Amino acid sequence: MQIKVAIIDDRSSNRHILKEKLSRNPVFVVTLIAENGKDFLQQLKNVPPELLPDVALMDLEMPEMDGVNAIALGSSLYPTIRFVVLTIFDDEDKIFKAIRAGAFGYLLKDENAENIEEALLHMHETGAGPISPGIAHKILQMVQRTPDEKTIQQTQVQKEDPLLVLTDREQEILQLLVQGYLYKEIGAKLNISANTAKKHVMNIYQKLHINSRAQAMHLAYEKGWL
Repeated sequence: MQIKVAIIDDRSSNRHILKEKLSRNPVFVVTLIAENGKDFLQQLKNVPPELLPDVALMDLEMPEMDGVNAIALGSSLYPTIRFVVLTIFDDEDKIFKAIRAGAFGYLLKDENAENIEEALLHMHETGAGPISPGIAHKILQMVQRTPDEKTIQQTQVQKEDPLLVLTDREQEILQLLVQGYLYKEIGAKLNISANTAKKHVMNIYQKLHINSRAQAMHLAYEKGWL
């Protein structure tokens, strides 16, 4: 198994360090390195199909074309690439702009190399978008509303609330999912197998028309479910 990776960052030192760290693991092959979103998209035009990245590690603040715009355009042109934000920024605005643009995951640069590798491997094996614990905590803080605010939001979306299509068990699993629990942890909490938990999550994604944990978190925030 090999995972082809693109690194997009405007700092050459960051690009070099990340490539060096990933290259220590034979599973990862860095096939593209770019200094901004524009450079990344231009290079993709000339990449042979067999070297097209499986995952693009995207910084956010870059000149010429930032990460959010690169993700929005790149995900529409190259739907097979999973865009994972790798940045120092953990503010609410940037998190949700990236998720709305199509980011599959959101990792912070202060994660050590082993955690980043593990997150990418887990994404490749399970299809679950990686989220740094600090970002998961930030999103949970954002989705917590006062009772009055939640009542207003729930009233506004009640007639069209996609949560209504989920079973009670799926709603229970969704809550654990957006709290950052892995399949095996969800299974342990609910006394089901990790594989059963994964099947429930895939059903949730299909019913809600999403494809990642990050998008589930954004939807939960947007709808005021949690």
